[in-house]
Amino acid sequence: MALPVRKIGPFDVSAIGLGCMNLSHAYGTPPSAEQGERVLLAALDAGVTLFDTAALYGFGANETLIGRVLSKHRSRFTLASKGGMAGVQFDDGIKRVIDGRPETIRKNCEDSLQRLQTDVIDLYYPHRWDKKVPIEDSVGAMAELVRAGKVRAIGLSEVSASTLRKAHAVHPIAAVQTEYSLWTRNPEIAVLDTCRQLGAAFVAFSPVARGFLCDALHDVGTLLPKDIRSAMPRFAPDNYAANLKLLPPYKALAQEAGCTPAQLALAWLLHKAPHIIPIPGTTSVAHLQEDLGSAAVQLSTEVFAKVEALINQGTVTGHRYSTQSRSEVDTEDF
Repeated sequence: MALPVRKIGPFDVSAIGLGCMNLSHAYGTPPSAEQGERVLLAALDAGVTLFDTAALYGFGANETLIGRVLSKHRSRFTLASKGGMAGVQFDDGIKRVIDGRPETIRKNCEDSLQRLQTDVIDLYYPHRWDKKVPIEDSVGAMAELVRAGKVRAIGLSEVSASTLRKAHAVHPIAAVQTEYSLWTRNPEIAVLDTCRQLGAAFVAFSPVARGFLCDALHDVGTLLPKDIRSAMPRFAPDNYAANLKLLPPYKALAQEAGCTPAQLALAWLLHKAPHIIPIPGTTSVAHLQEDLGSAAVQLSTEVFAKVEALINQGTVTGHRYSTQSRSEVDTEDF
């Protein structure tokens, strides 16, 4: 079955994209380069036409992987990447630095183009708004990249509705990317509707709640070293124990809908609004195929309402980010 199509700026893309981060970053030891290649090519063969990466992921390793594997198929997909937060070498190692200065945006883009083995990035985001730099300045630098033919469209990541409007006044914003799932409903405060009003797509990352809505993690004590979930309040042992109580009724709703738990999470997003494009990530071809199967799931009005009532900001325990990470984003909060 061909995947349905949704719009990002001038691009028609598959309604489900692939978030490539965890092929190189964030959840403990990443898979081998060979396994990453299998996942990328399987996604392309299955009709995925939106691939999302960033300079930060693996401090360039993710972009390098995508460039090596997919550059020969460049005409078949829309390529999204992010700059303004990358690895910087210090005496004690490489650390991530948020830097939205125009000169840094330009350098990050040039570096990404080389790693991705392409002349142009279709959709380019500042990974975070650098609050020391007016968003108008960062977006102005990205607009220069558009005029230079190095970027085709501009997005924003983890920003509020007011910041989106300021940026959109400088240059049309094609997409906003923010965490959005049943258990992270912050975009519903303002930015989701603002995207609709401005004609911007909403790209939902972590749409299966970092594995929670896949029924894939039952003991946070099994998380690998350097797994970023270890620092997230929702995955703290006591909070996670409370959240696990939501899974049995959630799995029952998936059964009622005739799909898997992961497919229910993605189908909910697809049914929520036509400008939402989820980008689940995976290291498994089997899980990739399962995720893409959610495009065929039809949710009844009754199941849709039940699942929204079951898992939402009022029933989930713990914040999505640590205090430090919360200070680095600009999203509205309940």
